[in-house]
Amino acid sequence: MNDDLHRIMLKGGVTSPGELKDIITMLEAAGLNEVYFGSRQDLLFPLKGQEEKTLESISQYNTDIISERSYQNIVSSYVSADVFEMTYWLKGSTYLYILERFDYLPKLKINITDPKQRLVPIFNGNLNFIASEQEDYWYLHINLPHYESVTFYPVLVYSWDIVTISKAIEEYYETTKDVASLFDVVNQVVDTNSRTIDKDLQTPYLTFPYYEGMNRMGLDQYWLGLYWRNNKYDLKFLKDFCGFCLDNSIGKISITPWKSFIVKNIKQSARQELERFLGRWGINVRHSQLEMNWHVPVDDQDALELKKFLVRSFDQNDISTYGLTFGISNDVGKRSHFSSVIIEKNQAPAIVKDFEVRPTYNVLHFMNFDPNTQSYISYAQDVDKIELPGLLMELSKKYFDQLGTVNIKREEPIKHKANFTKVYQCKSCLTIYDEGYGDEKGGIAPGTSFLKLPESYQCPMCEGLKSDYEALEISYNTTI
Repeated sequence: MNDDLHRIMLKGGVTSPGELKDIITMLEAAGLNEVYFGSRQDLLFPLKGQEEKTLESISQYNTDIISERSYQNIVSSYVSADVFEMTYWLKGSTYLYILERFDYLPKLKINITDPKQRLVPIFNGNLNFIASEQEDYWYLHINLPHYESVTFYPVLVYSWDIVTISKAIEEYYETTKDVASLFDVVNQVVDTNSRTIDKDLQTPYLTFPYYEGMNRMGLDQYWLGLYWRNNKYDLKFLKDFCGFCLDNSIGKISITPWKSFIVKNIKQSARQELERFLGRWGINVRHSQLEMNWHVPVDDQDALELKKFLVRSFDQNDISTYGLTFGISNDVGKRSHFSSVIIEKNQAPAIVKDFEVRPTYNVLHFMNFDPNTQSYISYAQDVDKIELPGLLMELSKKYFDQLGTVNIKREEPIKHKANFTKVYQCKSCLTIYDEGYGDEKGGIAPGTSFLKLPESYQCPMCEGLKSDYEALEISYNTTI
């Protein structure tokens, strides 16, 4: 992402038509015609020397413009509530009540999500609150800095304690050595209504949903998803659309992490007017999944061109990517993405920085192609751009080959039991060596025991030594 962009935080990715219209007025006053949507459900835009305070004074909603990169927007799956499958007690109003209680701007990445949806990432924050089956209680999955593995808070967190606990954790986050110590410290400074965990969190694999177009919602309502392939949203269109929402008593607009937005509770009586409105603007509401399920850095033309090249190759070869998601990254080893497949762009060596050198790429995917496994597998390193379409098509076929063998399901979730497999992980870059896969690029055949690898074996990603790997168990689900 372009670090020079300024941001407006929309807590949980939720705004009202009135608030968004107010924001657009402020951006237009800055001479802007477009706005970007960010992966953390925020708004991003360039400012050309304008004083932030001067622009903020225009807003009737006291909107803040954030230039400091250390602050983070809160991510939530409110956008999925009442639209996709959901935990029975978790309504849209619950998210709104919790988000409204945040009276500070976090520096930690906070995710508040339903484990039964796939549109919003569950585990890519510092603090991940995940709904449990017990009404108004949440698992808390924590990624501590300098800690070798992520872990869960030892109790379920009450809905109305989420803000209090988040604020307390932020104060001690950098200095706490483990979650047990963090739990003790937080309990000393705040009173909470926590509950014992009696069942481990289950996150069954559900196919990634199609999130665009006009779709039925209940008996007499619809929801609308809109997507721009270049992520440059025209301010005049958005302003007119806010007017349509206000005229038709539509209360909320939700930004998704996929650079799109969803509007719920559109009355059946307003559908024809909305279709005319979209038609007059020439809005396409049926993009192919080949191009929709991508994370591309904001305001990065090279990354956008790479995506177009890859999508065009998929289309020309009539390749299905149903259920797969893709991400392009300029930060090798960052590992914060939640796409099934990641294409990392390698930085040119410093010795050739003054020369034009063709970039190379790494291709990785999550274990079982499920971001919720949180385990990356390196598939190819240092490959040329022209090799990428073939590699991604191979991965697509590999994904479909394993459908049903690792409990990937297209529609309704089914019951599972947890199983475990032993793998080896590089301590430096977290690359996984799975004996079942071997290391094709390194000439290691599938089925080769890690213990039988030569002592000279090196991590294919960071060239770490074999001795720098550690054994760990990862879980996967099978049908009961």
